[in-house]
Amino acid sequence: MKHTYVAIMAGGVGSRFWPGSRESRPKQFLDMMGVGKSLLRLSFERFLGLCPASHIYIVTNAAYRDLVLEQLPEITADQVLCEPSRNNTAPCIAYTAFKLAGLDPDANMIVAPSDHIILKETAFLEKVQQGIDFTSQHDALVTLGIQPSRPDTGYGYIHFGDAAADGVFKVKRFMEKPELAVAQSFVDSGEYLWNAGIFIWNVRSVLQAFETYANEIYTMLLQGKDQYNTPTEQDFINAVYPGTPNISVDFAIMEKAENVYTIPAEVGWSDLGTWASLYEECEKDAQKNVIQGGQALALDSSNCLIRTQPNKLIVLKDLHDYIIVDETDALLIYPKSKEQEIKQVTGKVKEQFGDKYL
Repeated sequence: MKHTYVAIMAGGVGSRFWPGSRESRPKQFLDMMGVGKSLLRLSFERFLGLCPASHIYIVTNAAYRDLVLEQLPEITADQVLCEPSRNNTAPCIAYTAFKLAGLDPDANMIVAPSDHIILKETAFLEKVQQGIDFTSQHDALVTLGIQPSRPDTGYGYIHFGDAAADGVFKVKRFMEKPELAVAQSFVDSGEYLWNAGIFIWNVRSVLQAFETYANEIYTMLLQGKDQYNTPTEQDFINAVYPGTPNISVDFAIMEKAENVYTIPAEVGWSDLGTWASLYEECEKDAQKNVIQGGQALALDSSNCLIRTQPNKLIVLKDLHDYIIVDETDALLIYPKSKEQEIKQVTGKVKEQFGDKYL
């Protein structure tokens, strides 16, 4: 636990969750599960089983700094890493690794998104600890792989090979989102896992990987080596970070490195990427409707997600497989089967009405 640190990535906008998720208050800051806690808060509390609050860092857009501190009063402002621009996951992970290396050269670093659901938290922490034990003794980049429950075409896949240790397997390759038939063959083979974007490594190993495979990012952020964890850190990041390449850590290093391993995990995981995925994870009534916030009278209506304001009643009739999201200034009524269009809908809203509803 002494050398264990967590970086929670919380800088996204969550446009697929419009109109619930907005630029000013994205989904990670919302109570998406109806449990009285935001997704960020749930993620933070999950990792308290591995390390103290002082070892948990939040990487977010500068615009959300105050929101983070409001929802996580246990941490200090120094634990909020503020990105001046959204440059994907590789630069923010490299930045965090440099910062942690300056604090603790022996740091083992867990990287996790702020907006995922983990239903089996004890099993999850056991798998993460297994990864920490491995990376503290080996030069290894570990990714947690989720045991697939279906041939999902919305996820990337990890093809794993021989065991390198008990429960730790060498990664053969990463596969992008496949067609359905290919996804089915992956699941049938038993040799593929979903890529959840949860990583574990020692800071020395990951910085070496950046130096080797993503040298532009490494070189740019190395310039601030003497400024991390000092009063001038943010000024340096504000000046240099926007110029770093916009690239994911998967493309930047994970798909190139030779020392990549995975730990298969069955932990009740969901990336909660869309309204329909939220529907799948929530408790349903007798008509298989999910009702959040206020109350609903669903007449001859089924399989709907109904999210409304507290103390408000929604009455619907003859609606099946719909998303209904009622916010103070916007109402969304959309078929679940077409939910992938919602991200594009926000573009049309902006085109016609400006930024007012975004």
